Amino acid sequence: MSCSPVRSLSILDHFSALSDPRQRWRVVYPLPEILLVVLCATLCGMEDFVETKLWGEERLDFLRRFLPYERGIPAHDTLNDVINALDPDLFKTCFTSWVETLRDHDREIIAVDGKTSRRSHARSKGREPLHMVSAWATRQRLVLGQQATDVKSNEITAIPLLLDRLELTGALVTIDAMGTQAAIANTIVAKGGDYLLALKANWPATVAEVERFFADPSKDMLQTLVETIDNDHGRLEIRRHTVCHVVDWLFSDRRYPGEPCFPHLAMIGMIQTRVERAGEIEYERRYYLSSAKLDAKTFAQAVRAHWGIENRLHWVLDMHFAEDRNRSRCDHAPENLAILRRLALNILRTHPDQASLRRKIKRAGWDDAFLLQTLSHMR
Repeated sequence: MSCSPVRSLSILDHFSALSDPRQRWRVVYPLPEILLVVLCATLCGMEDFVETKLWGEERLDFLRRFLPYERGIPAHDTLNDVINALDPDLFKTCFTSWVETLRDHDREIIAVDGKTSRRSHARSKGREPLHMVSAWATRQRLVLGQQATDVKSNEITAIPLLLDRLELTGALVTIDAMGTQAAIANTIVAKGGDYLLALKANWPATVAEVERFFADPSKDMLQTLVETIDNDHGRLEIRRHTVCHVVDWLFSDRRYPGEPCFPHLAMIGMIQTRVERAGEIEYERRYYLSSAKLDAKTFAQAVRAHWGIENRLHWVLDMHFAEDRNRSRCDHAPENLAILRRLALNILRTHPDQASLRRKIKRAGWDDAFLLQTLSHMR
C-alpha cells in the first residue's frame, strides 16, 4: 500500500522554537531533518544513533515525503552531536506545549514519580546516571512533562520545576513520600489542583499523630471503608481504604518541630494491606494527606492509579524503548533522548489503533502507511 504525500507534519511545528546549536555556516543537515529521522526511528524501535542512521538510509523515500533530505542521512556521530547540544529546557518547553494540545478537559489524576536511566552514568567524569521525574496523566496515559534532577540534588527540587510548567486546574496530583513537602503542596494548590501525598517517616511528628488517630479512631469521623482484592501470580493482596475529613485536630496554637503545615489539608487516609504469598502473611499500613475531600472509593482509585506509572510508563520505557540499556552519556544527550522517547510514547499511545504498544512499534517499522498515519494524526 502506498502512502499519499503530505506537505508538512504539524508535530514538527511545535518544536520549531528549538534553536540549532551549530554555527549556521557549518550546517549541512537542517535541524528539522535530524529531529524527524530520530523521532521516526524511535517510533520504529531503533535504540541508538547507529541504528537510527541505518533506518534512515533504508527509509529515505519515506522521510522525503516531509522534508528534502538533499544530502541524505547524517552520520551517527552527527546525529549524536546535534542531539547532545540541544537546549533541554527549551526542548521540555516545546514538549509541554505540544502535549497540552492532546489533553481533554475532564478531571485527571496526574502521577508524579522519578526514574533512573541506569546506563547513562559516566563515573570517570563524575557523572551520575540521569534521574528524570515525569508527570503522567493516568486516565489518558500521556506523559505531560519531565524534569531531570540536578546532579547535587534530588526530586524535591525537580518536582516544583516540573509542576510550574503544567496545567493543573482541576487535577489531582499524586506523589510518593519524597514529594511530601509543604512547598510542593503550595505549588499544586496555587495552580488550581489538589494533592494526594504519601506520608512517611520524613514527617515523623505528623505521621505519629496520624498513626495514633487511626489506631483508635472515633467512628463518626471515618468515611465508609472500601476493600479491594488482587489475586494473581500466587499472591493474594487485600487492601482496606479508610478516609477522615475531620483534620482540624491536627493543628493547634502550639509550635513544634515537624508540625503539619500543608495548605488546605482536607483529608487524611489510610490503607491497610494484607499480603499472602507462599504461605506467609505480611501486614502494612500506609498513610496519605490530601487537599481534596475524597471518598474512600475515589481515594482507593487514586492511589491505585498512581502506581500505574511504574508499569505503564517506566516499565514500557525500559522494555519497549530500551531506556535502561541506552549508553548515551555526553552533554545533554541522556536528557534529550529521554524526552524523545516520551514524545514517541505519547504519539503511539494516542494513535486510535487498539493493538498493543509492542505491535504498534513493530508495525511502524515495516508499514509506511501505518507510520505515516501515526505521525499525521497528531495535532
